[in-house]
Amino acid sequence: MGIFKKIAASYNRKRPFVAYVKPNESIISGFFLENDNIQHVKDYTNSGFVFAPFSQSEDAILFPSEQSEILNEPFYLNTDLSTKKTSLLAPSDASKAQHIKIISKAIEEIKKNTYSKIVISRCEEIKLQNFDVLSVFNSLLSNYRNAFVYVWFHPKVGLWLGATPETLLQVSEKSFKTMSLAGTQLYQKNKKPNWRNKELEEQRLVTNFIKNQLEPISNDLKVDDLETVRAGSLLHLRTKVNGKLKQNISLEKLIRAIHPTPAVCGLPREKSKDFILKNETYDRAFYTGFLGELNLTNQSSLKKSSLFVNLRCMSIHGKTARVYVGGGITKDSDPEKEWLETVAKTKTMKNVL
Repeated sequence: MGIFKKIAASYNRKRPFVAYVKPNESIISGFFLENDNIQHVKDYTNSGFVFAPFSQSEDAILFPSEQSEILNEPFYLNTDLSTKKTSLLAPSDASKAQHIKIISKAIEEIKKNTYSKIVISRCEEIKLQNFDVLSVFNSLLSNYRNAFVYVWFHPKVGLWLGATPETLLQVSEKSFKTMSLAGTQLYQKNKKPNWRNKELEEQRLVTNFIKNQLEPISNDLKVDDLETVRAGSLLHLRTKVNGKLKQNISLEKLIRAIHPTPAVCGLPREKSKDFILKNETYDRAFYTGFLGELNLTNQSSLKKSSLFVNLRCMSIHGKTARVYVGGGITKDSDPEKEWLETVAKTKTMKNVL
């Protein structure tokens, strides 16, 4: 049975599964389980597929390798879906007012020098008609080839789909790669992007945080030059970082050093997280958490992990989709522009519904 038929069968039978394609790759992979017990990551020495929430105080869910049917097969792009046009539903005025209110409060706090940056997000609910999990997953795959595209399901947790442009970590034994990603603007063909000081400063804050967190636990740390990357209809600023873990440093310590990054939380990290939990009007759950392969053994017998930040995602609840979106707030932020940025980001998910 192929992966797409396996997805449909597992979803109909209410069995846990995940299927995914890594950025710019042509292999689709899947973990399929018969046991619907919720299993958690203990210390990140397990092997399998991890699905972790935003809050580090909450447990990450594991689909263990030894209990999963793991499939890998070639993936061929369905070009018929990539040109599909849809009419997008506009968010409500009440949603806009609430989001701008929280952003304005964040800017006030930042100007008091309490914070350098706070990431404010929101959840937008969309009523669904004739939702089909395979159609939406196929549409994501067709439209977002340079993202980590996935569908994840557990009958006791729910259904999530996404197309995230941000790598949290790529780890092979003691070598690792990560990135800082910040700033957003719409992609316009044949037009050179013009990045504002606000976006450049936001990117600098994220990069410096990652560098400072990694220097005590790694050797040979290298920070690449700033670049612009495209994710669907959006552009972002990105800085790649790589190095090697010191001998006594575990994968768990590496993950806890950088998650959540300032790109999804803020600076200082713990104070920003407290602000988010007190002021955002919903539970982020797995949005701005991370997901991916954990300690899988390759053909060279090396353990490799590929983890991605859970951005550009949605969860499905009956006949309602919850689309999650946010943006980094600094002292130079304009609440109206920040709102419009979130509206642009929701198009990633709305276009496939």
